[in-house]
Parts: sequence; C-alpha cells; structure tokens
Amino acid sequence: DHFAINPLSPVTNNKRIATMVFERLILIDGRNHLLGRLASTIAKALLSGQRVVIVRCEEINISGSFYRNKLKYLKYLRLRCNVKPSRGPFHFRAPSKMLVRVVRGMIPHKSVRGAEAMKRLKVFEGVPPPYDQMKRMVVPSALRVVRLRPGRKFCRLGRIAHEVGWKYQDIVSTLEEKRKAKALVYYENKKKILRRKAAAEKREATKLAPLNKQLALLGH
Repeated sequence: DHFAINPLSPVTNNKRIATMVFERLILIDGRNHLLGRLASTIAKALLSGQRVVIVRCEEINISGSFYRNKLKYLKYLRLRCNVKPSRGPFHFRAPSKMLVRVVRGMIPHKSVRGAEAMKRLKVFEGVPPPYDQMKRMVVPSALRVVRLRPGRKFCRLGRIAHEVGWKYQDIVSTLEEKRKAKALVYYENKKKILRRKAAAEKREATKLAPLNKQLALLGH
C-alpha cells in the first residue's frame, strides 16, 4: 500500500520501477505481551518494510510456568557443535537477543530480503533515550490479558534470562525506576500547566468569544 511511482527511476520496457516512498518508525512497549504472538507481528511488519523498535524486552511474557520454560531453555543451552562449538548455535542470555532470535526464526534471514528486514529491527531492555520521550504502542492481538486464559501460568522473559546468565537485571531495574520518577515529575508539571491554561481560558472566555467565532467560520 505504501508504494508509489518514482519519477526519477529508470524506465525498463516502458514501465517505471515502483519504490517505497516512506518508512515510519513503530515503537512497541513489550511489557505484558506474549513472546510468540508479538514476534510474528514484528516479523510481518519488518518484511513489509517498516522500522520496528521494541523496548522493555525483559517484561515480555511467555505462557507456561517458569520452571517448565527454564528447563526448555537449559535444554537449548546444551545444543552445540561437537566438532567446533564456536560454530554455533549461539546461546544469547539477554532478553532482547532472545526476542531477536524468535523473530529471526519467522523471517527468511539468509536471503537478501530477510537480511534487510532484520536490519530494520531494534530491541532494548528498559526504555533508553530518545524512546523514553516518544509515544509507545501495544499490539492488542499479542497482549497476555487478551490471549491467555485467566488462571493460566506464565513467566517473564527477564527472569529466565537472569537465571541462565543475564547479568544486568538489577542495573536495568534501577534505570527504569529513575526513568519513572523523572516521568512522574514531568507529568505532574504538565497537569499544572493544563489546569492553569483551562483556568485562563475560562477567565477570558468573554473576550475570546468573538475571536473563537471568527476562527470557527474559517474552519479552525
């Protein structure tokens, strides 16, 4: 849908080559999303040419109990090349890298198209700048509260990562607490400004009435 004819593109057999005219950034907050469902949505967006950024990967959920998922990951850690282990598979411990691996399995990453799609993906633990000041989205079809039956067990990706060797859980949680405190101060100041603005508009309503009427006629 986001393709258009580029007037500067070369002409082959009297047909212009279609080129993508824009790429928008999709910023997704991974908190309380189910891993597989979120990854499938991300993979489809990447293959369609979108740039995708995922923050708070440590808060992504996996269905099933923590103990069961930990055993599955420990089994995965035992898989290696007997001849030369440095050939792979490579066992990533960070939650963000775990998500990348799941997304990569849903993309033909060995083709040029798939490799370019993977370059459009960025993943982070926590919410680093500049994404802390941008509007974050959710994927309703991948939310745990929507997709997982009440009472079913689930676990956090960050906890599994911590148990198998991820060393930065405490650092990320400390940085997140600082970010939330800073955001709370900003929000309180914003509410004060909005209250003052509303009070000023109410106080000057009679003076602004004729101007507002003229603006309304102009479509504003």
